[in-house]
Amino acid sequence: MLHFQTHLHSKTAEWVTFVHGAGGSSSIWYKQVRAFQQHYNVLLVDLRGHGKSKKPIYEKLKRYRFDTIGDEVIEVLDHLSIKKTHWVGISLGTIIIREITARFTERTSSMIMGGAIMKMNLRGQVLMRVGVLLKSVVPYLLLYRLFAHIIMPKKSHKESRNLFINEAKKLYQKEFKRWFTLVADINPLLKHFRFNEAAVPTLYIMGKEDHMFLPSITKIVQHHQSATLYVIPACGHVVNIEQPHIFNEVSVSFLKGI
Repeated sequence: MLHFQTHLHSKTAEWVTFVHGAGGSSSIWYKQVRAFQQHYNVLLVDLRGHGKSKKPIYEKLKRYRFDTIGDEVIEVLDHLSIKKTHWVGISLGTIIIREITARFTERTSSMIMGGAIMKMNLRGQVLMRVGVLLKSVVPYLLLYRLFAHIIMPKKSHKESRNLFINEAKKLYQKEFKRWFTLVADINPLLKHFRFNEAAVPTLYIMGKEDHMFLPSITKIVQHHQSATLYVIPACGHVVNIEQPHIFNEVSVSFLKGI
């Protein structure tokens, strides 16, 4: 089973489950735990190969799929007897919670999607194709640094950029390749999500400077009635790290309004 942590508010409180992105771990939510625990029970999960979810978990699958990744998260919920939860995801974590919700809508109360990925722009697609060609010959950390600097290029993004790079150092080379292959094949899945609305309340929290992903999210909320968008000024991709107070306040307010 995946490694997880719980922070309890009360026996009757609703649950909020946090899912990190590729190369990160549950440690990226350290600026959120206290704010959410004041109102909710909090569940933090380390995805396979990340954080403390290492051997023997990462060796069981040669090729990753989003449904198998999602099933492992659901296994944690079942272990804790959590029938329904609010989800909070960042970056790639937003795809995982969206995929879980598509298959297990009854398990989802709402979704908060930080730095959401719902479409790769031209630059992103070129970047992924170059990565596929180089992933077997270039050290994975060098590729990850390149991606991090392209997605989070500004000086003000340094804290979140360095956090993800430092977490990525803990990955194995084979693990990185498996996750990279997974991400390189996401376009059909993202297209499905863009054209098929999730039947649950959804809040997108995006940074104004998230040049790679904000444009597509802006278009999505115009057509998905259950979705709303909050854009944080002077903020990049990893909104929960760069602007934690705004992220927490907007998120908790959204949850209370459901």
